Amino acid sequence: MSKMEEPLQFLPFSSAVETGFWHKLSQLKLDVLHLNEEPININGNYYNNAVQGLPALFNVDFTSFDSRPPEALSCPGVLINRNTRETFKECDKAELLRQRGEEVWSSITDGSALSRPGLLNRWLLITFADLKRYDFLYWFGFPALKCPSSVMTVEPPQPLSEAFAADQTERLLSLLPPGSPPAAAFLVQLEPALAVLPLARLTSAPAGRWLLAFCDPSADRRHPGWPLRNLLALYWHHCGRERPTVEVLCWRDMTRGGVRSVGHSLILKLRLPAEDGAADAAPAVTGWERNERGKMGPRMVNLSSTMDPKALAASSVDLNLKLMRWRLVPDLQLDKMTNARCLLLGAGTLGCNVARTLLGWGVRHITLVDNGTVSYSNPVRQSLFTFQDSVQRRPKAVAAAERLKDIFPGVISEGAQLSVPMPGHPVSAALLDQVTTTVSRLRQLVTDHDLVFLLMDSRESRWLPTVMGAAHQKVVITAALGYDSYLVMRHGSRPPGLPSPDSAVSCDPRQMIDGSELGCYFCNDVVAPGNSVQDRTLDQQCTVTRPGVSMIAAGLAVELAAALLQHPQRERAPVCPVSAEVAEAPAGPLGAVPHSVRGFLGQHQQLTPATRAFNRCTACSSKVLEQYREHGTEFLLKAFNQSSYLEDLTGLTELHRLTEAAELWELDDGDADDF
Repeated sequence: MSKMEEPLQFLPFSSAVETGFWHKLSQLKLDVLHLNEEPININGNYYNNAVQGLPALFNVDFTSFDSRPPEALSCPGVLINRNTRETFKECDKAELLRQRGEEVWSSITDGSALSRPGLLNRWLLITFADLKRYDFLYWFGFPALKCPSSVMTVEPPQPLSEAFAADQTERLLSLLPPGSPPAAAFLVQLEPALAVLPLARLTSAPAGRWLLAFCDPSADRRHPGWPLRNLLALYWHHCGRERPTVEVLCWRDMTRGGVRSVGHSLILKLRLPAEDGAADAAPAVTGWERNERGKMGPRMVNLSSTMDPKALAASSVDLNLKLMRWRLVPDLQLDKMTNARCLLLGAGTLGCNVARTLLGWGVRHITLVDNGTVSYSNPVRQSLFTFQDSVQRRPKAVAAAERLKDIFPGVISEGAQLSVPMPGHPVSAALLDQVTTTVSRLRQLVTDHDLVFLLMDSRESRWLPTVMGAAHQKVVITAALGYDSYLVMRHGSRPPGLPSPDSAVSCDPRQMIDGSELGCYFCNDVVAPGNSVQDRTLDQQCTVTRPGVSMIAAGLAVELAAALLQHPQRERAPVCPVSAEVAEAPAGPLGAVPHSVRGFLGQHQQLTPATRAFNRCTACSSKVLEQYREHGTEFLLKAFNQSSYLEDLTGLTELHRLTEAAELWELDDGDADDF
């Protein structure tokens, strides 16, 4: 080694990851990769326009995942996303880098890198994404072949401004337009005339003096950038024996203030070792990036502080659902839940718990209706209210809607203070306009929503929304509470013109019932709803129930709705009338959808009976729906004011008369036998 010769040192890449890259990775993890840890192809790039004193940046952003034609300085990479922090730490990083280095070596030995120099700049990124905290652990690898074994500088690096005459520099600038180099590496012929040649000419190098050139990301005055390492390995393999000395142009092209500058590019005169460069064995590889502390180890970034808190909340809410889909229920269609518009009639114990559970399912549109105000006994049982709400006697529906936004700002929640008109509660002339307006408003709310939850205290308050839900073919879910019992059920939904099924027709109790034939909340009653709140004692005025019952019923109500929305037949999902056989019904992604769930907390027992619609039902029978569609408010006022109207209309009055007559005949027959 002469006194002038020194080992050549290379400036390594410094990774620069834009925030959009991590957002794209998060989306890819949730929607595509799931638990898959197989490598995926991505792109990165670098530029040869760095300013003195800045590192040699290697860039990735949200476009790195796009399939696009490779740019001149685009580098093919692979991303491996690990599912846990432990597997990230324990993976064999040396082996991963070796495999990537072998790909570089293969492109050198088979000659493909001569025509596509970007293949020399392959890279690797391993990541772990903690999508709950928005922590991203990552480590870049830029595989560099350890060949030749040594590279010596014959002379000190020389700036282009000193090595080239002014006319040569101008000629080179015209051949290499700004921002569009011919490739990551190329040849520059100096004699007999200056020209830019593709790297593929290396194996048949032109006569005279020429330079091995590459786009250099480094701005250092002495040290070239990392891409030169593998370029020299390619040169050494193909030309090392014949020409162990090579001149290299480190092409640096910077434009500042509209002035293009290339004079800081370097000319290197290098000497390679004399050993045979055509060896077939893949050389050793180095290239893992050091972290911010200069240690060999991964880097970490946390994006939670840089994100809009509302966007972060929305993403976090969706996380659990997406995890559910790609880990447990791949057929789950989350948009059916997100886009569902839910109307909750009742903002008390059930209404609060149903609303909270809907948020957990990702529902974004919730409207609550209630006519009450928050009392001092409410906050401990009704999860959307606080003590201050009771002090201020705030309307329940409005307070609950606002609290939902406090919990999750992404929800569109509204509260309407309405008193639902009911049968058995006559409408006086003074209240006629108010009731008419209320009916119109309620009708509009029902038509504007996809799901209607009936969560009121009294039986008769469920009648009007049941009629409206059936008439407008909405998914209606009822939840009702007893002291230690509960009922959750879905109402049958029949297309207009389809008559009520004849409940009197005998059928196999194991035969499936189509969802259009299922009964509503009132189908098991043989009397019309009436005033059940008149002359009630204190214990009857309050909903006296074990505290856990409402939680169970509310959860079942939402889960029943979710299963129904996910079922391929939706509201027509069939059921088996025998409770024990519900599992035999055709299931959707969330399982079979029962007609009703009746629970008894005292015995910790739960049943799932199913019944057909009653053709004399006071809420969903054909006669009632026809009168509602044809006469609207006029029909409703008769139902509100005349206690026997619904029974007369549906034939229940006649059924009562026939039943009484049959009992009298049975009594007469019994008396005759005594003689």
